[in-house]
Amino acid sequence: MNDIIRSLNERKSVRAYTEENISPEDKAAILEAAVQAPTAGNQQLYTILDITESEKKKALSVLCDNQTFIAKAPLVLIFLADCRKWYKAFTFGGCAERAPGPGDLLLAVSDANIAAQNAVVAAESLGIGSCYIGDVLEQKEGLSALLSLPQWVFPAAMLVFGHPTQQQKQRQKPQRCAMEHIVHENGYRDMDEAELRQMLSYKAGQRSYEDWLKSFSNFKFNSDFSREMNRSVRKYLKDFE
Repeated sequence: MNDIIRSLNERKSVRAYTEENISPEDKAAILEAAVQAPTAGNQQLYTILDITESEKKKALSVLCDNQTFIAKAPLVLIFLADCRKWYKAFTFGGCAERAPGPGDLLLAVSDANIAAQNAVVAAESLGIGSCYIGDVLEQKEGLSALLSLPQWVFPAAMLVFGHPTQQQKQRQKPQRCAMEHIVHENGYRDMDEAELRQMLSYKAGQRSYEDWLKSFSNFKFNSDFSREMNRSVRKYLKDFE
């Protein structure tokens, strides 16, 4: 196993950091790796916000479900799906014929998330931990106000980075589902109840599968957070109709 694959396999979310700063050289390397990511038509349909103001970090930590470690993170990056800049360039050049649509948004979100993952991989190679903050989808309206996000600019991903504490280094990475359930050959295989149970049962631990599944559904899929996220995204998508 080479170093890159080992790093990918061992990487886990890190939410507690030492007080060591990220050096300017390491920060530059992380950002350079991000912008070298694969991108549709070499358009780089994203903009990266480097949040350096402590007050904005604190505001983000409150907006994103009061997760205090966000405010303490040495590096906070927000990856915006940016359908605005090319539209404006086309308009200024006299060649824009339509407003951005849902397909453009999906392409931009893909570009932004690929760039974000490149940043994660680069940070991991430097011994710097990272964590995706999913609340940015739920808090689109609040983020737009805080960060002055205009029409056709969508917060696709938020990442925080820092040197992991010893406890975080020693913490076991959560197990993933068996490959046979995740990789389907040549076409989608609609899994039946038995296979889905087989795929997920290890997550239940000492609890019954049914009890764990109901609890997890309430915590994630049927949570207030999930409903608010869908409301926020649904409202935002009207800009792309």
